[in-house]
Amino acid sequence: MKKILALMLCGAMALSIAGCASGEGGQGSNNADGKDVQTPSSGNTADGDNVVIKMTWWGGQTRHDQTQAVCDLYTSKHPNVTFEVSPSGWDGYFDKLSTQTASGSMPDIVQMDYLYLTTYAKNNSLTDLQPYIDNGTIDVSNIDANLLQTGSVNGKMAALVLSTSLLNVGYNPEVLAEAGVKEPTSEWTWSDFVKMCETVHEKTGKYGVSMDSVADTNIFNYWVRQHGGRLFSDDNKSLGYDDDKIFVDFVNMWNDLMGKDAMPDPDEYAQISTLGQEAGPVVTGGAAAIFEWNNYASKVSSVNDKIKMITPPLSDSSDTKGLWMKPGMFFAVAETSKVKQEAAEFINWFINSEEANDIMRAERGTPVSAVVRQHLIDSGSLGAQQAAMFEGIAAASKLCGETPKPDPAGISEVNEAFKKAANSVYYGQASAKEAAEKFRKEADAILARNN
Repeated sequence: MKKILALMLCGAMALSIAGCASGEGGQGSNNADGKDVQTPSSGNTADGDNVVIKMTWWGGQTRHDQTQAVCDLYTSKHPNVTFEVSPSGWDGYFDKLSTQTASGSMPDIVQMDYLYLTTYAKNNSLTDLQPYIDNGTIDVSNIDANLLQTGSVNGKMAALVLSTSLLNVGYNPEVLAEAGVKEPTSEWTWSDFVKMCETVHEKTGKYGVSMDSVADTNIFNYWVRQHGGRLFSDDNKSLGYDDDKIFVDFVNMWNDLMGKDAMPDPDEYAQISTLGQEAGPVVTGGAAAIFEWNNYASKVSSVNDKIKMITPPLSDSSDTKGLWMKPGMFFAVAETSKVKQEAAEFINWFINSEEANDIMRAERGTPVSAVVRQHLIDSGSLGAQQAAMFEGIAAASKLCGETPKPDPAGISEVNEAFKKAANSVYYGQASAKEAAEKFRKEADAILARNN
C-alpha cells in the first residue's frame, strides 16, 4: 500500500510540474497535433514572482550606460524584476548570438538588426509578438503601421521596431576646416566625396574617411539602388542586379582611396576598430568622415558634440533614389525564453515610456512612438545632435525610395562572401572583375540554399 501511495504521489507531482512548465507566463493548451500552444496573459510584473530577464544589445559605452539606467529604473518600479545584461560592440555580436541560439541559450530580449531578422525568424528562434500586441501587453497605437510591419516575417511579428534610421555620413567639421574643404550638402555626389577625402589627406595627412566599406552590404545596397538595381531578387534566391560593373566600380573607388592613403586599408582599420566608436578617428579629429546611421552624432555626442550628419552622396550619373528609411533596430524575444510575458511588458515600457526615453534621448535613432517623439521635442532636452537627427529624417524623406524587405536568410554568409571578395581586391590578390564574379557565384549559391 505504501508503494502504491508513493507512486500515486509521484504521478501527481509530475502532473503538477508539467502543468507549471507549460505556462511560461501564459495559459497552456493543446492543439490538434498535441503540441503545447501558449496564449499570453496580460499580467503585471509589479505583483508577480521574482523574474530575471536576460538581455543583450550592441552599441558603444553611451548606449550601455543609458540602457543599464533604463533597466535600473524599470526595476525600481517593478522590484521583482531584475536584469542580467550582456552588452557588446557590433563586431562579433551576431557571431556570439548565433552560438547562443544553437545551444538554446539565447537571451530573453535580443536587440535585432534588419539584416538578420529574416534569418532568425525563419529558423523559429524568435517569439511571435503579435499575441502580445493583440492582448494589449504591447501598445503599438502610436507607431506608423508601415514601420511596424518591418518586424513581420512570414505572417508573424518576429520583432518590434524601436527606431527609424537612415544611412548617413558623419563628419568632423573641424577637420574639413583644417583642410580648407567646405562642408557637404545634401546635393553632393560621389565625385565630391572622393575629392573631399583626397584633399583632406593631402592638406592634413589625416584620413579623408575612416571605416570598413564592406563590413556588411548596406552601403553597397545603397550603391546598387542608385544604379537602378536591387541587391536581391524577388524570391531571394539570387542577387538582384545583373551588371557586375556595379560591384567593380564600387570596390575600385574604395581601393583607390586606400592606395592614396586617404582611407585606412583593412589591416589599419582593424586596429582602429579596437578603439571603439567613441574613440574613433572622426570623433577625435584624426579623420574627416565615416558612413554610419543617422544616430551616429547622437551616439558620440558625450565625447564630441561637434560631429555633424549629412545624407550620403548622390549618383554622378543617375537621379534614381538609393536611400531608404530603415527600421533602426528591433527588440525580439527568444522562443526559448521562459519569461516571454515579462519581456513583452518591458519592451512595451521601453518604447512608450517618456521616462525611459528621457534617459535614452534618441540614442538608438528616432523613436518609433509619435507621442514620445513629440515629448522629446517639447521637453527641450534634446541636444543639438538629437534635434538635427529629428530634422534630418524629415528633410531626407524626399531622397528616399521604397524600403526594401528584410534581408534574406543567409545574409550573414552573403556579407562574409562580399567582404572576402572585396578584400581580395584591397590586398591585391584579385582584380575587381574577378572578385565580382566570385561574389556573384558564392552569393547566388548561398541564397538558393537558404531561401
